[in-house]
Amino acid sequence: MKIGILGRGGCGKSTLTVLLAGALRRRGYEVVILDADSTNVGLPAALGLERSPRPLIDLLGGMVFSGGLVTCPVDDPTPLTDARLSLARVPEDYVGRSEEGIHLLVAGKLGEWGAGAGCDGPISKIARDLRFHGDGEEPVTLVDFKAGFEDTARGVIIGLDLPLAVVDPTLAAVQMAVDLKKTIELVRAGALPATQHLGDAALVELAYGLYKNARVQGLRCVLSKIPDGDTERFLRSKLLESGIDPIGAVHIDETITVSWLKGGFLDGTGVQRDVEGALESLETLTANDASAKVGVSMNV
Repeated sequence: MKIGILGRGGCGKSTLTVLLAGALRRRGYEVVILDADSTNVGLPAALGLERSPRPLIDLLGGMVFSGGLVTCPVDDPTPLTDARLSLARVPEDYVGRSEEGIHLLVAGKLGEWGAGAGCDGPISKIARDLRFHGDGEEPVTLVDFKAGFEDTARGVIIGLDLPLAVVDPTLAAVQMAVDLKKTIELVRAGALPATQHLGDAALVELAYGLYKNARVQGLRCVLSKIPDGDTERFLRSKLLESGIDPIGAVHIDETITVSWLKGGFLDGTGVQRDVEGALESLETLTANDASAKVGVSMNV
């Protein structure tokens, strides 16, 4: 599966990405993290890597704003060429591998290009289109998106199998989860993207086709940075008002805060049970969804 980790700034997306990747590895999955946050640079250290991999945008032809091949999905919905990558064939300097065996690939960072280099739309296209395959079983890909709603507005949802919202104890995080749910429901119901800015009728039809073929599931949600039971109950009640039932809650762990501050390996032992519980719920819900689809197919 390709799982997108989404949420407001500071809610704990990168923390959940790293901890969820570790939990998946312990269950025997091959795991890929795609760092699609164009500004945050902490993931390599959090995984215990000594260096960051080279940005994939260089491998894929460079930013359109510098004369490269990778365009913004809003301006040009055309999918990336050869967007299905074999991990074994990606050059070594573009892939990091943690001691746990988690693969890290980085889409690109705005800070490397300087002022006037253009927007990070091409990073969104990489996040939307890339899929990875390994030597054996298909890997689980976790996409760590940048803060906010911008990537969702650019259509990254249509490239995901499962969107996962991270909600910390703020009403802003709750509202973003609600907005994500509404957007995903519209896509699943057949809503089409805005295309009036596209002058080419062929591009309009291409954009429509991409949205019509989206296979994104409904939104899942994990509570993050939970200090106590009262806070968890309040957040759950607010989310349930909009039909969002969180699959788990990850509590505050001061060692995680220190890891992000000092740039060290993010252990997460203190909240391992929280993460394992959320993953178990996610596996159960995913299996139930798959069974339901098979049942519908057989009835048809």
